[in-house]
Amino acid sequence: MTCSHNQTLSDTLSGSAQEIVNAAEKRICVRAGPGTGKTFALTRRVMRLLQDGTQPQHIFVCTFTRTAAGDLQRELKQLGVAGAETVRAGTLHSFCFSLLSQAEVLPLTGRVPRPLLKFEERFLLEDLKGINNEGIRELQNRLDALGAAWARLQSDDPGWPTDPKDKIFLEHLSNWLKFHEAMLIAEIVPETLKFLRNNPSSHAIPHFLHVLIDEYQDLNKAEQVLLKELAGDGNLMVVGDENQSIYSFKFAHPEGILEFANENRGTRDLTLTECRRCPKLIVELANALISNNTLLRPRELVPAQEVDQGKVHVVQWESLEEEAEGLARFIKHAVNSGIARPGAVLVLAPRRQIGYLIRDWLKKLGVSAQSFFYEEALDGDPSNLETSRAQQAFTLLTLLVEPGDRVALRCWCGFGSSSLNSMAWGRLREYCENSGRTPEDALEALEAGQLRIPDTDELVKRYRELKTKLSELSQLSSQALLDTLFPVDEQWADELRALVPHDDVSSAQDLLDTLRAAITQPELPTDVDYVRVMSLHKAKGLSADLVIVAGCVQGLIPTAPDRNSSLNEQKQMLEEQRRLFYVAITRTRKILVLSSVTRLPKHEAYRMRAKVGPRGKTIASRFLSELGPSLPRAERGIEWLKKMC
Repeated sequence: MTCSHNQTLSDTLSGSAQEIVNAAEKRICVRAGPGTGKTFALTRRVMRLLQDGTQPQHIFVCTFTRTAAGDLQRELKQLGVAGAETVRAGTLHSFCFSLLSQAEVLPLTGRVPRPLLKFEERFLLEDLKGINNEGIRELQNRLDALGAAWARLQSDDPGWPTDPKDKIFLEHLSNWLKFHEAMLIAEIVPETLKFLRNNPSSHAIPHFLHVLIDEYQDLNKAEQVLLKELAGDGNLMVVGDENQSIYSFKFAHPEGILEFANENRGTRDLTLTECRRCPKLIVELANALISNNTLLRPRELVPAQEVDQGKVHVVQWESLEEEAEGLARFIKHAVNSGIARPGAVLVLAPRRQIGYLIRDWLKKLGVSAQSFFYEEALDGDPSNLETSRAQQAFTLLTLLVEPGDRVALRCWCGFGSSSLNSMAWGRLREYCENSGRTPEDALEALEAGQLRIPDTDELVKRYRELKTKLSELSQLSSQALLDTLFPVDEQWADELRALVPHDDVSSAQDLLDTLRAAITQPELPTDVDYVRVMSLHKAKGLSADLVIVAGCVQGLIPTAPDRNSSLNEQKQMLEEQRRLFYVAITRTRKILVLSSVTRLPKHEAYRMRAKVGPRGKTIASRFLSELGPSLPRAERGIEWLKKMC
């Protein structure tokens, strides 16, 4: 489709969507439910801005994922609007890192842009444990608050910490990061916000006339303020849905979009409520579900007249294995009978173990499938050498490519210890800070008997093992290296191997770069020819003809409440879990299957952090009963499968 300047969009847009495209106010807030066409309207507004003469470099579209940014840029290019391919579109973190790099902020402040991965944060927290007399959990909360520039509430102003305990924690955290020559991914936004506020004359800061933000409800206060700073006196449009706010762990609150108009005078409020994606029955169930949230008085969706009624199946199985096989057989039947092609099937699971079982059964049955649990690929208890095998393999690869990587060396020296050898590493670090020697040099001297640091024998033992392993790995070809570190027949290695395209690795450096980029900047493919299996969180922004939500048991969906939290906190978390389930069920265009099991083996329940009865018994999620009277009655999985196939 090619559009000239004189063409109108009235043939493709109407009503509220047309208002979004044509709105002239400097501040616009669009509240758009799932499947209501917000991405379509956003794309057309960018097209209109370009047609009206706005230079593409003066437009910034902030998306929540790289996938969304790529989709938007492809859509603009297909529309044939001049300059569309140079419109800046991307995630906020990628923008911030680019700006900090161009302005040389990190080298000028003595920071090293080596990202600390999630599993590596566990070693950091163990080393800082005891600060303010706090344990891992309390320190993790402070670490998360740093990513929001200490703005824990929507009413807080982001900046530097005001809480004395936050200040003490920040001092120790900064010292740890500087010694280990690394930085938190969560630091990128606060550092950029600080740079913008303090350096208004910098030529590195781009001048935007229009800033458009998608998924605004998933931004914390620091991210919101940063984007407002970028917009300046220009135009700012935010698009989002309070009913799909699911990132409270990073201090993103649904109140952010609800209060936008109050915080920005002259805002024009617009809404999109007509759902063109979901069948009528799904819309009815989704409305019934979300009406149980009372803190925010959620809005209802309205089904489009042209959509079908849709089909919903509620099934229950006796075990996870039975569930995985049964759902896989149903999917195979759906593919073979033309109900849905593999790329139009989406399987959502609250835990990767459930997703892996279904994925493996699909492969057994000859159905192409791929899982996307990137955020969990390096999960595991680092104090247990068996459950942390993926972490150890990744750490070995890092040290093979970057022998001086202090974070990786710290991790390697701590694997397998209940305390992660924190005290011993603290003594080594103190020596290095006083002497100016690197940790690697100090460990070499300790191993050679040329240096004595009390109670560091375990570090020396681990370092000796490291040297042996690195010597062996250095002799391997690229493919042999991949197969040795991440064996084909090991389930824990599956997710990491899937991140390497077609096992095509030219060098150890290439392998490390590929894995690190995929883990820190995950990207979900949208146009595929295989069944996608992923977490409920990952499904945001996706849609499919057939959507299956597995593991719908109490304790997983929703998760069990934290006993140490207040009743109000428990209510807030329950409402967020309900919003997450709302997101999951509104992914479907035709068919929805909600599946549960009657028992979970205790060892599996422990691994999944699920609460079960004395003999592993479970019950279906409470959310099923909240879907309203139109929800079909649950069926025994085996009987349902015979009827369907």
